[in-house]
Amino acid sequence: MIEFANHNLCKNCVLPEAKPHIYFSDDGICNICIEFEKNKVIEEETKLLETDLLKILKKHKSKGKYDVLAMCSGGKDSTSALYYMKTRYKLNPLAFMFDNGFESEEAINNVKSAVEALGVDFMFFKSNYMKDMFAKILETNSKAVICHPCSLWYMDLAYEIADRHDIPIIIAGWTKGQSTSQKVMSKCGCNAAAPEFKDMGSATKDFINSYVKNDPKYRDFPTSMDEVIKKAASRKTKALVISPHWFLPFGPDVYTPIIQKELNWKFPSLSYPGRSTNCNLNFISVYNSMKNFGYTHYHVEMSKLIRQGVINRDDALRDLEYKISKESLNKIAKGLNYKYE
Repeated sequence: MIEFANHNLCKNCVLPEAKPHIYFSDDGICNICIEFEKNKVIEEETKLLETDLLKILKKHKSKGKYDVLAMCSGGKDSTSALYYMKTRYKLNPLAFMFDNGFESEEAINNVKSAVEALGVDFMFFKSNYMKDMFAKILETNSKAVICHPCSLWYMDLAYEIADRHDIPIIIAGWTKGQSTSQKVMSKCGCNAAAPEFKDMGSATKDFINSYVKNDPKYRDFPTSMDEVIKKAASRKTKALVISPHWFLPFGPDVYTPIIQKELNWKFPSLSYPGRSTNCNLNFISVYNSMKNFGYTHYHVEMSKLIRQGVINRDDALRDLEYKISKESLNKIAKGLNYKYE
């Protein structure tokens, strides 16, 4: 069983010390938490409310068949986002699920169950387009975070689908831990320039510039989320991307029981972080991030949620425990013709 120890972590959140970008005070508190406390008043004053979401939905009301494009991963956050669009806000969503070739049957079944119960149209897109890129990350021992180029791909794809169907709003299931104080919506959930992401972002950018751009197959692949958004702005339908979870005053402890009861949503048997739903390739992405950086983008997300009081530190530490056998890891890696020795 592969395990990574959770030691030398910030006493307030779950970030490790990773100089020069993440460092601790004499009291063992990271600079990110200290900076958050300094700006806490500003954060509260700019806090998004559900009334803000209602104004956005009204302002960008669709004139076509679908009001919103709901990106669905099969997880509790995206499934509840789809649920709220249909039931709470009385909109007509087009549910959209993308499969990079490593999606689990449990996640797919969750989406199928939800769209059936809600009676909404559903589009499923499966592609092996990204597999060569994923394999190259492993072959070259790159520190690029597999999830990052994948997010560039699926956001570009979501904008394309929205444009094709004249849908003005794309709904994501991103949590408050995946948003920032930036204007809605400019960075697709995270800020690559933030200290916590600098090393990861640089590694991914170097990989794309060194390998991806030299492959004719990926000639038009975007190098950053800014490029994805700039491309989206040139489309006929300039879709806005938002998550209802940024605006609602409650979290998964409220909406998870609801979708379990009404949509027959189920937790997957194995996923990382605990009590989440991510593709199977995520186990490799997490393994590499822990090995290369000592933490993952999930540590960043949960640390934000801890600071905001959405979750507690003990629950975060439990969900961030990485436990998977080497055999299971290599079973996933086999799909990319790779083996961990």
